[in-house]
Amino acid sequence: MKYSDDDIEQTAGAASGGGERAVRALIDVLPRSAELKIIPRRTRLIVKLGGRQLEVAWVGEGRLRNIHELLSRKPLPDIVVGRRLSPGAKSVLSDVGIGWADETGAAEIAVGSVIVSRPGRPSQPKRVNRWSPTAFCVAEVLLCGTDATVAATHAATGLSFGGCAHALRFLAEMGLLEADAVRGRSSGRRVTDRDRLLDAYAQAADEAVQRQISVTVGTAWQDVIEGIVEAGHAWQEAGISWAATGTAAAAVMAPLLTDVGRAEVYVDAKTTVGLEAVAAVSELRAMPAGRLTLRPFPSKCTNTLARMHEGLRTAPWPRVYADLRRVGVRGEEAAEHLRSSLDES
Repeated sequence: MKYSDDDIEQTAGAASGGGERAVRALIDVLPRSAELKIIPRRTRLIVKLGGRQLEVAWVGEGRLRNIHELLSRKPLPDIVVGRRLSPGAKSVLSDVGIGWADETGAAEIAVGSVIVSRPGRPSQPKRVNRWSPTAFCVAEVLLCGTDATVAATHAATGLSFGGCAHALRFLAEMGLLEADAVRGRSSGRRVTDRDRLLDAYAQAADEAVQRQISVTVGTAWQDVIEGIVEAGHAWQEAGISWAATGTAAAAVMAPLLTDVGRAEVYVDAKTTVGLEAVAAVSELRAMPAGRLTLRPFPSKCTNTLARMHEGLRTAPWPRVYADLRRVGVRGEEAAEHLRSSLDES
């Protein structure tokens, strides 16, 4: 397959603006012996591969939510391409028999004599995460419904006016907020697209957690939720703030998963020794293969916005959503269920 940039760029108007990227990703994953013919259309991207004419759809980032939206429309495409398809997205596409590929080089396509199955190259964590704790804090309160003004975010977070202003400016520079014409503390911005803000926040949170310290402890709990609640009573008596996140929090906020085998809890500690001391307060000990992971609160707001749900103190829903996305296919399904349940409430 030999194509010039001009050949590929002619598809740029197709597939909702992602035609060019979709074609480049397909060229990268297909064997050189495969014959791919581009058949551009005004609003659709059609290719000829393996003797068949196929429709290709670009789905942007490629989260599970993007795939559910795509599958709600007819006719269905033959191949789906995205930036970095999530495990849940790949699983759903495979289940319904739609080929897929993404820009990491991962692909699963079977068309005639052309069969491609590639794991892709996992993206490397960014060395510099521009999201500061203040930016995380402000994003969390915005996603929870706070107006994007300095005054409103200051009141919701307790952070300084200057810190809130800087965080709002940072989010605006990323294209996640639109600025109003009026200036001053009571003026502000608007969230341009809550889904984009949520995805950007969750991606940054995932990158940050890879550098965060944690301690895994062993438990003998029959019921993980009840066990965390009991441990929480001990922490509360000792004056230690805590909040469940991930699967444990989702189990009470928007139940979907029937089995919570492992759990994550944020606690008020800054060091590994501090985390071990918090575990000891509830008579738990560090254990590499333990079922409970303790982490420091990632931002002040994760603690401030925590709420009680059926006796379990949980992190704010954006943080729970972000942490669920790290728990494989089932976790991503639970994350989207949590998000959908909040949209409906």
